[in-house]
Amino acid sequence: MPRELLRAPGHDRDRSLGNLAWAWIEHFAVHGPGDVQGDPVELDGEFGGFIVDAYALRPEGRRLYDSAVISRGKGRAKSELAAFIALFEAFGPCRFAGFAEGGETYVWRDFVYAYEPGEPMGRLVTYPFIRCLATEEGQAGNTYDNIHFNLTEGALSEGLPSGAAGLTRVFLPGGGEIVPSTASSAAKDGGKESHVVFDETHLYTQPELHRMYKTVDRNLRKRRSAEPWGLQTTTMYQPGDGSVAEKTHERARLIAEGKTRATRLLFDHREAPADVDLTDRAQLTAALREVYGPFADVLDLNGIIENEFWNTEKDPEESCRYFFNQPTAARDAWVAHPAWQACAAPDLAVPDGSAIVMFFDGSLADDATALVGCHMETGHVFVLGCWEREAGAEGDGWRVDKQDVDRVVRAVFGRYDVVAFFADVYGFESYIDLWGNEFGSGLLLDATPGRSRHAVAWDMRGREREFTEACERMATDIREQDVTHPGDPRLTRHVLNARRRPNRYGVSITKEGRESPRKIDLAVCAIGARMVRRQVLAHPKWAKRSRKRGRAAFV
Repeated sequence: MPRELLRAPGHDRDRSLGNLAWAWIEHFAVHGPGDVQGDPVELDGEFGGFIVDAYALRPEGRRLYDSAVISRGKGRAKSELAAFIALFEAFGPCRFAGFAEGGETYVWRDFVYAYEPGEPMGRLVTYPFIRCLATEEGQAGNTYDNIHFNLTEGALSEGLPSGAAGLTRVFLPGGGEIVPSTASSAAKDGGKESHVVFDETHLYTQPELHRMYKTVDRNLRKRRSAEPWGLQTTTMYQPGDGSVAEKTHERARLIAEGKTRATRLLFDHREAPADVDLTDRAQLTAALREVYGPFADVLDLNGIIENEFWNTEKDPEESCRYFFNQPTAARDAWVAHPAWQACAAPDLAVPDGSAIVMFFDGSLADDATALVGCHMETGHVFVLGCWEREAGAEGDGWRVDKQDVDRVVRAVFGRYDVVAFFADVYGFESYIDLWGNEFGSGLLLDATPGRSRHAVAWDMRGREREFTEACERMATDIREQDVTHPGDPRLTRHVLNARRRPNRYGVSITKEGRESPRKIDLAVCAIGARMVRRQVLAHPKWAKRSRKRGRAAFV
C-alpha cells in the first residue's frame, strides 16, 4: 500500500483554487533556512498536486475540505510546504470569488495570473489569522521559521513595515496576524483562526497537546465567511501512542470504509512497500524513491541507507517508521503492519462454488458482528460480512440487524460450498440453532462433535487453549507469509487493533482495553476460519471427498 489517498465525493481538480495557489507560491516564496535558503521555490508535481487537492471547491464555490493531512517520510520538507500555504492564506487570493468567463486576471505587485474560462477566481480573506502550532515552549516551530524567513529575506518582505515580521508574531498589512503557538498559549486569542498549521502531529501525544489540538480545531468552526481550515503535517506515528496523527489516520480509514458520515477530510499518505529486504541496497533505494517521490533526487539515499538501515546503533523499526513512513508495531501489537500488508493478495479471487469454511463472532451492540471465510484450496481469508455501529455513534441505541446477518449467512451458503461453519454462540443462540438445523447435515465437520443440533455452535467460553493455539499459528503464518488476504481495510483495521494477551497456554489476542472502540472481531474470525480449515484438512471426511472427486487433498 504505497499510497493512501482519501478524497471527498465530488472532488474535482478542475474546480480548485490550487493552480492559482501553486503559481502564486512559485512566484513569491523562497526556501527557508537550510542548504537552499533564499532560492526560488519550484514545487514538484506531488506537492503541487496536494495543493490543488487541498483547495478543491464544492460546486457553489465553498471549500470542499476543512481538514487536510499530508503524511510523508522524515525530511520531505512538509513544514516548508505548510509555510508556503500559510503565506498564500495570509497574502494571496485563497477564497472563492466566482467562476471566470475567460480573460479575467489576478494582479498583485508583479504577479499576473490569467484565469481559464470556468476556472474559480480568488479573493483575499478579510482579517486572516493564521496559527502555527509547535509542540514545545520556547519554540516557534519549523513552519513559522520558514514564514519568518520569507517575510524578512524573501520577495514578500518588500513593502512590509519595519518590525511587522517578528519572532513571536507577524502583523499583516490591512489587518491580520500570523502567530506561532504552543499548548499554553493556543487558547488565548479568542478563536479568530482562518487557517491553522498543526505541524508534526505524530508528536502530539501528551494530554496538553491533545487539548491544544481540540481547542484550536474547534475554533476553526467559528468564522463561517472565512471558511477556516486546518493542515496537518506528519511523519508516521508510533502505533499505540495515541497521537493526534494516529487518531486522524484512524478517522480517515473509517471514512474510507463508510463507517462515518464525515467527508471533509483530505488525507494523503505515502509509505514504502511492505516486503522490502533491508539487506538489499537496490530494494532500499527503490523503496525510498517510492516514499519520497520526486524529492528523492535531492536526497542522499545511500547516506540514509547506510546511516539508518545498516547502522547497528539504530533500531530498524524506527528507521522504517521515519524514512519508509511505515507504521511499526505497537509495543504490545499482535502483528506488525508491514508483515500483514506483505500478505495482501487483492487479485486472488475465490470463485463461486468453491469449498470454503467460515467463522462467525456475534455481538448485540458494542463489539462488531463478523463473518469471515477461508478458501479451502488456498487458505485465503476474506470478509463475508461485518456489522459495526457508525463511528462516533456510541450510546445511540444501535443494535446489530440480526435479520441482515441471517440474510448474509444464507447468501453465503447459496454462493459457496460451505464445508464447515463455526459460530460463537453469544447473542445469537436462536439463529445458531436455526443455522445448525438447516445447514448442519451438509457440513463435513461439526463445530461440536456428537451434538447435531448444534452443528455450527462453537462456544468460545471454555475454548481458551484451542483459540490461543490458533492465534499463535496465525501469527506464525503471517510472519512467514503463509496466509493471504484481499487487503480489505476492515479486516486490516481489526487485525492491527489486536493486542497480545499472554495466558497459561501461550499468547492470544485482546482489545487494547475493555472499553476501547477499536474492534478486533474480524481478526478473531480470520484466526477462527484458518483454524477450522486446518481441522477440515485433517479430517478423514475431507480426504475421502477429495478422492471421490479425483483430486488430492489440499495441503
